[in-house]
Amino acid sequence: MSAKIVKEQVVSSALQLLDRLGMEGLTMRKVADALNVQVPSLYWHFANKDALFEAVADTLLEQVATTTVAGETWQDMFFRISCEVRQALLAHRDGARFLARTYPLSDNVARISSQMISSLKDVGADDRTAAWGTFSTLYFVIGFTIEEQAFAEKRPDHNQGPDIKSLLLRYPVAAQAWQQILESDTDEGFHFGLNMSLQGLVHHLYAPEK
Repeated sequence: MSAKIVKEQVVSSALQLLDRLGMEGLTMRKVADALNVQVPSLYWHFANKDALFEAVADTLLEQVATTTVAGETWQDMFFRISCEVRQALLAHRDGARFLARTYPLSDNVARISSQMISSLKDVGADDRTAAWGTFSTLYFVIGFTIEEQAFAEKRPDHNQGPDIKSLLLRYPVAAQAWQQILESDTDEGFHFGLNMSLQGLVHHLYAPEK
């Protein structure tokens, strides 16, 4: 069996374990056990655990930004790619938290960010604006999805326990906002925050100079 196939199997096995056990349950020992090999065998392909985790994190994004849309504005591209990133991370248990732990400068991350950065530079953004505009947007996506996955795994009850009830009685404005979030669709919240982020970037790009 070729080394390339074996390396792909290691990443695939680690991804399956991530889905089954979560981020805390993913270890080199468990990956080796799943492949029926000894742990040192994994080091033929990955120098250490971080290298393996970076490869798994990169794999999460392999289907993101693989197509282009003719005539698409940079705003539409940012929105589309952001939604693709979110869906790719939601497809795997702890996907967003796992990517945030590693966030490698790898092939898929470079491809995604290059498209976004280039689209901003094409409309006149300087290097600083293009870089921070892109990564600030991606940071929002990852952060929102971390909260979304944690929320889905253990959805809190805003009426649970006397301490929570007391807290919400003392802060009715926060209680009302909390109720709104509990009753809202997560897509609605994500699109709201993403659009706010993009509107800020539009303002920065096109605001008249003082």
